[in-house]
Amino acid sequence: MNIHTSYRTITREQFLFHEMRIVAKLLIAGKNDKQIIDEVVSKNLFQYPTEKSLNNITKVCLARFHETNSNELINIVANASADAAKQACLFLMMNYYRLVWDFMTTVIGEKFRTKDTTLTKVDFNSFFTRLQEQNETVASWSDTTIIKCKQVLKKILVENGYLDNVRSQILNPILIDFDVKEVIENINHKDALIAFCCL
Repeated sequence: MNIHTSYRTITREQFLFHEMRIVAKLLIAGKNDKQIIDEVVSKNLFQYPTEKSLNNITKVCLARFHETNSNELINIVANASADAAKQACLFLMMNYYRLVWDFMTTVIGEKFRTKDTTLTKVDFNSFFTRLQEQNETVASWSDTTIIKCKQVLKKILVENGYLDNVRSQILNPILIDFDVKEVIENINHKDALIAFCCL
């Protein structure tokens, strides 16, 4: 599971802020993966309709935390303000999905770097066209999958304040939380900071 080697679709997994918060608190409580999955499922902590969806999404949340392996980020997601916790969740998502990493650094980061505050359908289309030309996995995705990935990426931007709503084409400036920035620097991922308007 490495952002630099593989692309995963993000069609079913979304941003999952509420779920990540819950899992982070359980991790801080010292529970192992099995105990966390059992508790989420038995108490329906996510308020999902099926045990299968509870089980699957809990595993996704755990995988995002384990990929980065940072107790500091777990603590921020569990206990910090919503804004800081969302930024930590965004970084965790970037670090788990190469698709999100590439989009946030090459599209959003480049917008910040060049002071271009517009973000239109053309930017999304160009990003996926470029990926499809460069990567066989992405080239094999259906049009439906691509459309869904675009929707998820846009929702991520809205949830983190980059866009005011899904119809907005104006990119808002972002102020990264100091603790989140420090953790990202400490785990040697400074190249992610451009996605948080930290140039």
